[in-house]
Amino acid sequence: MAGETSWISHYDDRQRETGAFDSFLELGEEGEKEATAVSLDVLPDDLLERILAYLPIASIFRAGCVSKRWHEIVNSERFVWNLSHVLPQKPWYFMFTSSDEPDGYAFDPVLRKWYRYRIELPCIGTSNWFIASSYGMVCFMDNDSRSEICICNPITKTYRKLEEPPGLKVSDYSALAISVNRESHCYTVAIVKSKQVPENFVQWDISIHLYNSENATWVTSLTEVLMGWRGGNESVICNGMLCFLVYSTGGGQPVNRHALIAYNMSNHSSQGSLTRNFIPVPFSLTCGRLMNLKEKLVMVGGIGKPDRPDIIKGIGIWLLKDKKWEEIARMPHKFFQGFGEFDDVFASSGADDLIYIQSYGGPALLIFDVNHKQWKWSQKCPVGKRFPLQLFTGFCFEARLEIAP
Repeated sequence: MAGETSWISHYDDRQRETGAFDSFLELGEEGEKEATAVSLDVLPDDLLERILAYLPIASIFRAGCVSKRWHEIVNSERFVWNLSHVLPQKPWYFMFTSSDEPDGYAFDPVLRKWYRYRIELPCIGTSNWFIASSYGMVCFMDNDSRSEICICNPITKTYRKLEEPPGLKVSDYSALAISVNRESHCYTVAIVKSKQVPENFVQWDISIHLYNSENATWVTSLTEVLMGWRGGNESVICNGMLCFLVYSTGGGQPVNRHALIAYNMSNHSSQGSLTRNFIPVPFSLTCGRLMNLKEKLVMVGGIGKPDRPDIIKGIGIWLLKDKKWEEIARMPHKFFQGFGEFDDVFASSGADDLIYIQSYGGPALLIFDVNHKQWKWSQKCPVGKRFPLQLFTGFCFEARLEIAP
């Protein structure tokens, strides 16, 4: 297994020795005592397939090493079809450990472990690229020309490069979002571009560009000039709505620094100006992170001090309900302190019922379970901080085998 660089190479049509999987799927030290063996080989293939399909992704890799029969089952088209009809996988968290190299480590919340085998992502150049994910697919966009766009499945490493999007070649701010249909596996990519009108800090050109995988084309669905507001880098698609944060440029009070625009992608021709779709954020944020949790729009934000809104004093989680923000959780102070020094901006992403929060200054990863209202740290990341200015960031994605761009 020396020289192996691909974690999906464990899930292919080549026969490998069982021990070869240990570098990626090594068992934890606990719970490895001898257990009474119960053979499942007495079951017919269709029933065994259904049982194996409910395993966590990491366990499916191991199942393929049990025997030739099991290897053939987990590589069959029927098994892949079964995977698409089981309960959603809990989202993994991928953590970049270098600003220059697009690789890192992945955390599996089901088995509560980091995979210490370094993972290399296809398409992406560096960790500062724009990243968005939905149902097993991840979209990357470069941070320079913002014209290189790639869709990939990080597990299988299948990918597709999209043609260059239309609109402004250079924008001051861009926001990337993707939404995958769980039935058809078709997907929509959205880019919100924002550029300041020359010599006018208050006016900003906003344009929205949509890509549909069914016809493999881009359309520019809207262009508009906003007064007193600019776009940013934060957006998400939820329930057919493209939601993105805008930021005040008009010198208003701190409580008016942020707003959300909810743009109907399927009915864009009749909804009028973007300003009609403003949803105010009635509190001071140091930064906001948007995410789609089971088609509900959730925002994680740094809470600014009333007198100094750029200084973070805590972190809150809000749910958008009937165009009003409802606070569903606030990070307990002991967890906030547990990060050590915490900047006013931070990384946060989520899917299903899990929200991940990470400081850029270290590898500590905090998880909030929305269902159970529980905060907990992940297991310790296998990489530590090697120099004072080292930065960490990451994103979450649903680990799936059956989906391809």
